[in-house]
Amino acid sequence: MSASRICVGAVAGAYGVRGEVRLKSFCAEPRALADYGPLWSEDGTRSFEVSLGAQVAQGFAAWLSGVQTRAQAEGLRGMRLYAERTRLPALPDDEFYHADLIGLEVFDTGGVSLGRVKAVLNHGASDLLELVKPGQAGAVLLPFTRAIVPTVDLAAGRIIADPPEGLTE
Repeated sequence: MSASRICVGAVAGAYGVRGEVRLKSFCAEPRALADYGPLWSEDGTRSFEVSLGAQVAQGFAAWLSGVQTRAQAEGLRGMRLYAERTRLPALPDDEFYHADLIGLEVFDTGGVSLGRVKAVLNHGASDLLELVKPGQAGAVLLPFTRAIVPTVDLAAGRIIADPPEGLTE
């Protein structure tokens, strides 16, 4: 995926029989998803205009341009949708797009590398940075809070963390 696009949602499946999809928004303001269009498939080969309908379990009923049947909608299940970065709002200094954090190296306050950010996860409570270190089996989940991650330096491509004792061992 191009660095000029950010993942803003995903198709969770078909909704109804007239080509509607159930769309999950990854935006801070979930309804803003439709404002960032057109939205693109991950490979960049398809684009969609989006019209949101009612809020449904885990997302919205939505219409995507060019999708007219339930079978077409079902065929899009799992597709992540991307918006051009230029269409997204600018963020305050203490907020980040997940895509900007992936790949950054994380150091502890003493300068020791803890690994690289493989993914940013959120299972309800708060964001977690999934860190991987070459030659080390498994991953470490680091809570992405100001207390544990006091510094994110996008320009330098690094994060400074102060994890609780024993978390990264």
